[in-house]
Amino acid sequence: MNGTVGTWLMRLRDRLPSGGGLRDEDWATRHRLLTVLLGVVVLVVTVFGALRPDQGATLLWTDLLVLPCVVAGTLLRGRRLRSVAVAIGFTVACAGFVSLSNGLTEAHFSFFVAVAALALYRDWAPFGAFLVATTLHHGLFGVITGTHTYDHHSAQAHPLLWAGLHGFAVLLAAGFQVVQWGLTEAEERRAADNLEESQAQLSVAFDETPVPMAMFAPDGLVLRTNAAYRHWLRLPDELPADFSVRDVPLVAVAEEGSAFPRMSASPHPLTLTRQYRRTDDGELIWVELHSTPLYDKQGTLRFIFVHCLDVTSVRNHEEELRRQVRHDSLTGLLSRKAFENDLAVLLAGRNPVSVIYMDVDRFKSVNDGSGHAAGDDVLRALSARLSRVVPPGALLARLGGDEFVVAVTGPPGTGLRVGQEILASLGEPLDVAGNPLPISVSVGVASDHGAEHSDDVVLAADTAMYAAKRAGGNRLEVFAEDMRVSVHERLAAEARLRQALAGHLPWTLPLWFQPVVSTITGQIVGAEALCRMRTPDGRILSPFHFIGAAEETGMIVPLGEHVLRSAIEHLIYWSGHLGYVSVNVSPRQLAEPDFVPMLADLLAAHPGLDPSRLVLEITETALLSSTVDVSERLATIKRLGVRIALDDFGTGYSSLTWLKSVPADIVKLDRSFVAGLAEDQRKSSIIQAVLWLAQSLGMSTIAEGVEEMADWEALKAAGCPAVQGYFFSEPRAPEEFQQMLINRKCVTPMAQFT
Repeated sequence: MNGTVGTWLMRLRDRLPSGGGLRDEDWATRHRLLTVLLGVVVLVVTVFGALRPDQGATLLWTDLLVLPCVVAGTLLRGRRLRSVAVAIGFTVACAGFVSLSNGLTEAHFSFFVAVAALALYRDWAPFGAFLVATTLHHGLFGVITGTHTYDHHSAQAHPLLWAGLHGFAVLLAAGFQVVQWGLTEAEERRAADNLEESQAQLSVAFDETPVPMAMFAPDGLVLRTNAAYRHWLRLPDELPADFSVRDVPLVAVAEEGSAFPRMSASPHPLTLTRQYRRTDDGELIWVELHSTPLYDKQGTLRFIFVHCLDVTSVRNHEEELRRQVRHDSLTGLLSRKAFENDLAVLLAGRNPVSVIYMDVDRFKSVNDGSGHAAGDDVLRALSARLSRVVPPGALLARLGGDEFVVAVTGPPGTGLRVGQEILASLGEPLDVAGNPLPISVSVGVASDHGAEHSDDVVLAADTAMYAAKRAGGNRLEVFAEDMRVSVHERLAAEARLRQALAGHLPWTLPLWFQPVVSTITGQIVGAEALCRMRTPDGRILSPFHFIGAAEETGMIVPLGEHVLRSAIEHLIYWSGHLGYVSVNVSPRQLAEPDFVPMLADLLAAHPGLDPSRLVLEITETALLSSTVDVSERLATIKRLGVRIALDDFGTGYSSLTWLKSVPADIVKLDRSFVAGLAEDQRKSSIIQAVLWLAQSLGMSTIAEGVEEMADWEALKAAGCPAVQGYFFSEPRAPEEFQQMLINRKCVTPMAQFT
């Protein structure tokens, strides 16, 4: 039985509110309110008592008992002592009011108001003290002064009974306050649990996130940091209580200084990117700061939440990208785009600007002969040499390939002087991978006079450079207006050639043929195939109008392949009438790695053709400028059965050397030895010597450029096997040449049948 009662009491206790759960600041606010309210009640009771002169003693005793309670509620230490003092004060004030009202029943309502007010403490001590004191008052004073406690006879006759009834009524009123109090505590516990869970989640999110984060007070005091923030700034896990933004081991590099003043002054979220230097090791870092200010309902800034992103690698990557855009990746010089932008700025100024355009002479031979890696080494070494020569403040750029450009400000002669200094600096070989390598450049100089855009002055310098290159290279040319004409002609020739190569080749680029005649029989023994260009309006242009553009642009390769194909087709068509056809091969063609395989494929496509009927004419220039092993490549061609002719023999300083080292089948004497042969004994001696040497080496000989009867007779007398020239026929279209083959087996001078 006792156990059951104890269990029931324990359950009842668990259901009752515990009390005392208010925070100190909340309790102080409520206590201040109740103390002031008690003072107001005393004042009201005093005024009420003053209006009843017959109750002076009661009023005096009431004030004397309440005022100490007010003072105790203000001065005592401890929450319960002060709250109990206020509770006793309310009991005395209510009792005094009842007594001053001569026990009026309605005056007892004040006790119910007081119990509701004291429930604000949410503490059993003041609440219980008031209930006990109220019951004692009704019982004790009901017996002593019943007329001042109750206003009806029954209560006056039985004061203890009515004291119990009043106490029970007050207790019931207090019960509802207790229920409300308990419900409030339960709700607060649930809210506290939810808040604790939310705070735990936020703490995990704040502390465990890899992004450095911190919370600052408005004065800069650090309120909270996460592990990533401390690790990033190399701070200890426990920071001093007075640690502030001024103690963060970062110093702003820019003049703007610390970002915190701006973040604390901004009413809105703010993003700033600043460069800082670590104070511990001096490392420079870029930080992207994101701040969010938090305000209370009154608009007062409470704290600033900041998260930091170390964007050093991103900024360095962006800087590297900008550097790559502005600088050439191979040489480190300005890129074409950066040069054009900077040149436009220079031209917009007041000072004259000169542009120096450079191109490395015979650079392709370095690339093709030694490999692109060696070519890159040359460009880097040349860039270093140029960087030392050009004056400070000048623009130096690599435009691409082996082309460089310089822009300098100063009087008109500045560009010429700098260009000459560049040429002089290259008098010494470059140090390329530890080996000296002689390099020369062609230089063009132009000023900004009359230039509306930067492209104009660069194009002018480029034009002058091409003039220097056509003049042999390793020299400087200053732009003149008449150079524009040659440039326009070159561009026009390039455009015409591109259009022709894109058209129907037999029509746009037909082959013409010039016969090769035997001096013994007078018969046509072969022909040289010479390319012509037919324009859209039907005009026929000689190679002079397009071969130069073909060589410069590389279009000589597809053009040469077309000439070979067409020549073989004509050779097969004229099989019964023509012994062989010779085709000129340019240096660019000979250097192409696909040239020999292409030739082999052409011959394989015509198995009925004797390869010896095809002759490839190689000039000494091709041999000198070729970047490949000429002897090996020509030997490969010979193994295909194709014959080799050494064209323009005698025009170079090493012709005899080439005659010995090149596996040629035919030597073609240059027209400079043939013209005036009959009147020049020295030429006759040279030709006889060459004829003897060629014969001893097993080679045949053809004399080019025969135009006079006397030269024809002299060549026959010297024993030259074959000749070629206008004396017999100029190059003719295939239809006309075919008629020559059909109608004239034996050729007489051209004047006799034209």
